[in-house]
Amino acid sequence: MKALITGASSGIGRDMARYLSGLGYDLVIVARRENLLKELKNELKTNIEVEVVDVSIKESCVALYERHKDIDLLINNAGFGVFGEFTETDLDKELSLIDTNIKATHILTKLYVKNMKEKNRGRILNVTSIAGFMTGPLMSAYYASKNYVVELSSAINKELKKDDSEVRISILCPGPVETNFNNVAGVKFAVKALSSEYVAKYAIDKTLKGKEIIIPGTLIKILYFLNKLSPRAIATDIAYHSQKAKKK
Repeated sequence: MKALITGASSGIGRDMARYLSGLGYDLVIVARRENLLKELKNELKTNIEVEVVDVSIKESCVALYERHKDIDLLINNAGFGVFGEFTETDLDKELSLIDTNIKATHILTKLYVKNMKEKNRGRILNVTSIAGFMTGPLMSAYYASKNYVVELSSAINKELKKDDSEVRISILCPGPVETNFNNVAGVKFAVKALSSEYVAKYAIDKTLKGKEIIIPGTLIKILYFLNKLSPRAIATDIAYHSQKAKKK
C-alpha cells in the first residue's frame, strides 16, 4: 500500500506519515522544506520518496500526479491561515492561501479521484477544520477556504456513492491542534489543543474505515452540533468573539 501526503514536513502531516509507515505503508512525502522531509525519511522504516514541491502552483500539482499515479491513499494536508480584518490583511498572502488551501486540494483531488474511480479502489483524506462548517470573521479567507473543501468533498462523495464506487473521500475537521499553524496565522488558541499525534492517528483510522466527516475531540464535536443548531447571525457573532480572543 502507498500513500501520498502533502504538507508532510511538520505537524499533522508528519505524524500521519509516521503512523502510516508504522502500518506498513510506503510513502510519498511532499512539502517545500527539503531538510525536514529528509529528516522524516531517515526515521521511517518503509520505502519513502521525498518530493520538494510547492503545491500552490498548478503545474507542480499536475507533475506530482504524473510522477506518482499509483497511490492508494491521498492526503491533502498542506494549508495555512491568515488572521486579521479583511480590510487590513495582505492580499498576496490571501491569494497564496487560496492557491494552497483550495486550488491544490481541488487539483489533486480531481486527478486522483478519477484515477481511483477507474480502478474502483482508493481513499482520499482532505484535511480541513471545524472552521469548514462556520463563517469566520477575522479569518475570513481561511474559513472560506475550508468551507470550499468540505462542500467539494461531500459533493464528490455523493457522486461516488451514486455510481456504486468503492472510492471514498474523508474530511478531517479538527479544532485546535498543537502544530505550527497558530504561529503562521498569528493567533493563539483559547481552548486546549489536541496533540498532533492523536489527531493524525484518529484521522487515519477513520479514513481507512470510510468515514466521511471526521471530528476528533468531544468538545469540538459538541461545538459542531451547536453550530448546526444556532441561527447563522448568532453563530457568526460567536465566531467573531472567539477569533478576537485568539489574537496574540
